[in-house]
Amino acid sequence: MVSSRTEHEDEREDRYEVGLGFALPKLQELLPTAGQIEQDETIQESVFYDTAERDLQRQHLTLQRRTGDIDTGWQLTVPADKTPTEIVVPSSDGDAVPDELASWVAGVALGNPMHPVTTLTTVRHTYLLLDADACLLAKITDDVVHGTVAGDGALATEWREVTVALGEAGGKKMRRAIGRSLTRGGGRPLQYPSKLARALADRHRGGEGRADGKRDPGGTDPSTSPTVRVVTDYLEAQVQAIVAGDVWLRRGLDAVHPTRVGIRRFRSTLRVFEKVLEPAARTTLDAELSWYAGLLGEVRDRQVQRARFTRAVAALPSELVMGPVAARIEEDLLAEQLHHLTDVRTVLDGERYRALLATLAQWRTAPPFTDDAAADPGVIRTALRRAERKALKRVAAAAKGADEEALHRARKAAKRARYAAELAEPVLGKKAKKKVARYKKMQEVLGEHQDSVVASGILRRLGARAGTTPGENGFTFGLLYGLELQAVRQARMDAARLM
Repeated sequence: MVSSRTEHEDEREDRYEVGLGFALPKLQELLPTAGQIEQDETIQESVFYDTAERDLQRQHLTLQRRTGDIDTGWQLTVPADKTPTEIVVPSSDGDAVPDELASWVAGVALGNPMHPVTTLTTVRHTYLLLDADACLLAKITDDVVHGTVAGDGALATEWREVTVALGEAGGKKMRRAIGRSLTRGGGRPLQYPSKLARALADRHRGGEGRADGKRDPGGTDPSTSPTVRVVTDYLEAQVQAIVAGDVWLRRGLDAVHPTRVGIRRFRSTLRVFEKVLEPAARTTLDAELSWYAGLLGEVRDRQVQRARFTRAVAALPSELVMGPVAARIEEDLLAEQLHHLTDVRTVLDGERYRALLATLAQWRTAPPFTDDAAADPGVIRTALRRAERKALKRVAAAAKGADEEALHRARKAAKRARYAAELAEPVLGKKAKKKVARYKKMQEVLGEHQDSVVASGILRRLGARAGTTPGENGFTFGLLYGLELQAVRQARMDAARLM
């Protein structure tokens, strides 16, 4: 049985690193009158699996086999939209990665075999601080961790960390009191995002990069440039969406739309901020992302139109629906959708797609920035203004005529301006949010036009087929076609009012 859960960051949780000889404060003194403490001890072992090249780590996925507590079993953690999802699979016989898990990460692993790379053994002492009514004030976990990292000369480390999580009955006063007690004894905020990152820290400080996939600050590190940091963070979020989409698709889930959105945002950044990225690397990656987005687009277009036509047919008076209209639409478009989805799934195991994932992994750790990226602090504002001017110019020009291609180009320009404003939010703040809202509205209006244009073409094709098929009738398709033409005209008028 497979289960999934989403891990939300707990704002009521604090983590501290302490020395191995650290003495916990006298917790009883932190309790209110008649409060009590419940204690427990567990031993947990986590064995992390990866390829020899650490391909999962590069894409920020973790695959582990846990024993010793309630979370016993295989666990795959996939970051997505700042909210990691944990997929749990029951323990299997032997140490080999279960086939289903191996198939889900086959893309991220680039087809390479996986084996144990890090082992963490944790001795955990848990303290539940309860009030007089046995309501939870705080949960304190005191972990002594022994980590062994495989490689040329296995690296063994040992450390201790304390986590404080407030309960429903806890408050800021108790949180501050526990925090002061820990820091007075030598505790300091934990700087690593996970125990795995902490175990890998020493090896990565030797020159392989940070354990959490980010750069260490200082020196000549280009990430010290605000421009580089903002662009890198935005691109990182899009790669995260693309990689998560890969895993979801392999699990048989529908991840086409979020994956395409991640690709669109990434490609938009490559184009709008072209002066801060090396031309050859940027152009090559843009072409490969365009190729993959095109395959996904064939699936997504059918999804959108199926939903659109379902609503349209349902809105018609029953006497105007002649023949199996809804069945014809669903049968034809679903068959096409599944056909294109099969093409996508075939591509996922191909060398070209794996090369694309490998390139994205490289961009996560070392995007090919130009020297201008760090030297020009105003490059983000400049690029955004240029994207805005292009969008406004194209929308104004397209709204004056009936050129469908011009409206389509205007929509893409508005989309790029929106994404550029999203990227610029850390720099511009509220001004950027207003720009995002403006260009999102343009994108939606022009998107409605494009959807109507596509829909009218599909209806023309389906209507012609129905008109020559026994038991069917082309009348309703013609009626729907006429309604789409009205929608096209309305979208053009709406576009004109945007300016």
